[in-house]
Amino acid sequence: MDFFIILKAIILGIVEGLTEFAPVSSTGHMVIVDDMWLQSEQYLTKYVANTFKIVIQLGSILAVVIIFRNRFIDLLGLRRAKQQEGQQAVAGPQKRLKLAHVLVGLIPAGVFGLLFDDYIDEYLFSIRTVLFGLVIGAVFMIIADRFRPAKTKVETVDQITYKQALSVGLIQCLSLWPGFSRSGSTISGGVLLGMSHRAAADFTFIMAVPIMAGASLLSLAKNWQYFTLESLPFFIAGFLSAFVFALLSIRFFLKLINKIKLVPFAIYRIVLAAVIYIVYF
Repeated sequence: MDFFIILKAIILGIVEGLTEFAPVSSTGHMVIVDDMWLQSEQYLTKYVANTFKIVIQLGSILAVVIIFRNRFIDLLGLRRAKQQEGQQAVAGPQKRLKLAHVLVGLIPAGVFGLLFDDYIDEYLFSIRTVLFGLVIGAVFMIIADRFRPAKTKVETVDQITYKQALSVGLIQCLSLWPGFSRSGSTISGGVLLGMSHRAAADFTFIMAVPIMAGASLLSLAKNWQYFTLESLPFFIAGFLSAFVFALLSIRFFLKLINKIKLVPFAIYRIVLAAVIYIVYF
């Protein structure tokens, strides 16, 4: 396989890894690189290119699982009972995020996604709709920072209530519009509900894993025939670069979000929308 095709896979993986979980819309970025890199490469059919996007998304999801591995172990009840008893004996009874909180948060977007999946794929995946999503999502993020409650009610993800989880899940439905951004919508919604930026971000990332992994694995099963010996290096290069850069970007983002809030990301989104408009219109 041509070296430059592998290089393209690495660059696309980097873009995916850096943007998938930041509130800047990975879709908005992929609109640009998809046209510049994937569509211009004759080797890549439409189906191979779409399968590649699923593969690199799985790399980003794996990074979240690694970063929040202890949290997922607790949510799935995989931690040893004696270890849990020892922790409770030292720290006393504590309120913890439960799997039920995550499931409650997933229900709205899951239902709306199933009902309108075909409509979204057919009518909403265009450069114009992505532009609207980028700008409107940026405005929503600015509003969240400007009008958030004066006193934070939820400092950590363990303090989230079922009502708040459901509310964030309903707001997550906005991200079904391409360009709006799952992270942008849910973090903004969480902040407006009185969560700290870090608590909202943690809950966003934890919720993203089952819904994204499920959708990606289902799509992967439908496109398994495109994994050939010839295309395998292309897929592996993209997966690894997405995983490594998602790992770095998520750690950096979680350390930064409580300090800089959402407005800088909103400004970046507006600039990105302007660039896309200039390039395509």
